Amino acid sequence: MSCCCGDDCQCRPLGFLLGLPFAFVSLILSIIGVIIWIVGLTLSCICPCCFCVTILVEFALVLIKAPFSVMEWFTSKIPC
Repeated sequence: MSCCCGDDCQCRPLGFLLGLPFAFVSLILSIIGVIIWIVGLTLSCICPCCFCVTILVEFALVLIKAPFSVMEWFTSKIPC
């Protein structure tokens, strides 16, 4: 019996393999997001009244989560 035989199957190796190059690109974006997050967090500690720095930190968090979002999206689009 295969691990991908139900409606709630989470094991999709083809989607995982096809998503790897895009996950690598999003991993690079994630590293950039970490740098932006560190700089933005430092700036928000120095000047907490600046609203644009808070938006920058939130955007950096989205970039940090990008590899996981890309892999989840790819594995959900490819059938078993």
